Amino acid sequence: MRIGSFMAVLPRAVAKAAIWSLALLLPLAGAVASPDIQHWKTGNGGRVYFVAAPQLPMVDVRVVFDAGSARDGELPGLASMTNGLLDAAAGKLDEEAIAERLEGLGAQLGSAALRDMAMVSLRTLSAPEYLDPALEIMSAILARPGFPERIFQRERKQMLIGLQAEQQSPSAIARKAFYRAIYGEHPYAIPGSGTEESLQAMQRSDLVRFHERYYVAANAVVAIVGDLSRRQAEQLAERLMTGLPEGEPAPPLPEVKPLARAVERKIPFPSSQTHILVGQPGMTRTDPDYLPLYVGNHILGGSGFGSRIMAEIREKRGLAYSAYSFFRPMRRKGPFQIGLQTRNDKADEAQRVLRETLQGFIEQGPTAAELEAAKKNITGGFPLRIDSNRDILEYIAMIGFYNLPLDYLESFNRRVEAVTLEQIRDAFRRRVDPKRMATVTVGGGE
Repeated sequence: MRIGSFMAVLPRAVAKAAIWSLALLLPLAGAVASPDIQHWKTGNGGRVYFVAAPQLPMVDVRVVFDAGSARDGELPGLASMTNGLLDAAAGKLDEEAIAERLEGLGAQLGSAALRDMAMVSLRTLSAPEYLDPALEIMSAILARPGFPERIFQRERKQMLIGLQAEQQSPSAIARKAFYRAIYGEHPYAIPGSGTEESLQAMQRSDLVRFHERYYVAANAVVAIVGDLSRRQAEQLAERLMTGLPEGEPAPPLPEVKPLARAVERKIPFPSSQTHILVGQPGMTRTDPDYLPLYVGNHILGGSGFGSRIMAEIREKRGLAYSAYSFFRPMRRKGPFQIGLQTRNDKADEAQRVLRETLQGFIEQGPTAAELEAAKKNITGGFPLRIDSNRDILEYIAMIGFYNLPLDYLESFNRRVEAVTLEQIRDAFRRRVDPKRMATVTVGGGE
């Protein structure tokens, strides 16, 4: 399975196909503005988060491990390689047998490895004749992956080809350079896709050791949404975790250090457009300034055509088709990033306008009208962000992984409404320093 991809297969039976059509087209549990999240631990220490959704006969499961690329160590790409080969063989099943059985059940299996986490997801019908064999496969993939040497060699070649493709992509070049510039020696600087040197040095035994260390119950969060009772959900979680050793949680990541000074990286690239990324370490998922920074950024550059950056860059001057800013909160401080793509001869002007817009926002903050519009946009759109089982699954997996309060969804709109102009001004003045930012430009010629 490719990293971050989902293997969507259609069931053979017409009846199952009809149910899947409903599942893909209709919101599941969408009427629930604040789903009831139940939480417990399995016998061997796995943390479980469950939302009952009996509207349709389906179950979504996600198991998340603290096993992202920040754990790669000296072998960048190891987390992605390990996660991507979990379903290459499991127990007595090879790659083809796993795919055929999932297809016959009409089940979907997915996996992904990010910087903080790695995950495996399953979507299946809730009837026992479909759910039980699907869970058997998922349990084997989690606990007994085979990592066949032949498929390991195949995947390594494909990842090396992917690296070559990235070298021809100015956006990929800019993204990697940006993370190196703001994170330095921190594990977040490690490229999840690896390097040519690390992939060549990697051995199958490295995947086995990585799996044995990080794919353990004490390092896992199980998120479940679907047509199950609490007792059934408990049995499901125990079934998935029983095959895993208890193990230990991954050690804390080092703190992210702020940039001591401005950093500039100019990377020539034969293109008519220049890619520009500007930013610095931003905030954690549990940051006390999370909401003021989130709401403030919605006004600055996070709301598309309604944002200041888009108005100044595109609407007033036509310097770029799109311009944006965002905070990406992670376990440690994720990036605060501003970006755009513009003509080579307009790159300097675009950078100047970008910085002036940011500086003005930090000094003056938003207007009362901007704040009111942002609150209405955020709170008004929130129900749409939790209107399906998959959306709820994403949220409760995130709540579990980052140890957020169980009322996170229930209280979100109320907390957004409470954000004030002064809180936004204060947070941006303390947390965003235009004099200590990394600037990466890719383009402008050979």
